[in-house]
Amino acid sequence: MVNTTSYTPAALKAELNSKGWRMTPQREVILKVFQELPEGNHLNAEELHARLEATSGISLSTVYRTLKLMARMGILRELELAEGHKHYELNQPYPHHHHHLVCVKCYRTIEFKSNPILTIGSKAAQERGFKLLDCQLTIHAVCPECQRSIVPL
Repeated sequence: MVNTTSYTPAALKAELNSKGWRMTPQREVILKVFQELPEGNHLNAEELHARLEATSGISLSTVYRTLKLMARMGILRELELAEGHKHYELNQPYPHHHHHLVCVKCYRTIEFKSNPILTIGSKAAQERGFKLLDCQLTIHAVCPECQRSIVPL
């Protein structure tokens, strides 16, 4: 897993070069957006594109390609939340590791930490000869506010 807490443009460039890719201004701008994103926030491709469109002119297709590349490299964490499209956040190593509780009605997302989940994932990987890179649990539920708004039949 990449240590994104110290991921600099120079580190990204070195890693890209080692894989035969190059550092582009678009990749650097996208990395910066995620580094400056407040903790607990996640962006999908369209939200990221909307933030970048006016200032950098980055196309939506470039945003999608860059998100996929950075997720494959381990810089970003790709999340399947309740909205039917992927969201992204910086991939933080332990102890910043966390999971998500998502309301399927209003899409409110709460992050939570659970060492037992991480322990189970690590043990399962180790027992089968795998090296754990990420362990994420997404719980789909209905939040208290949406439960109150559900009309019983």
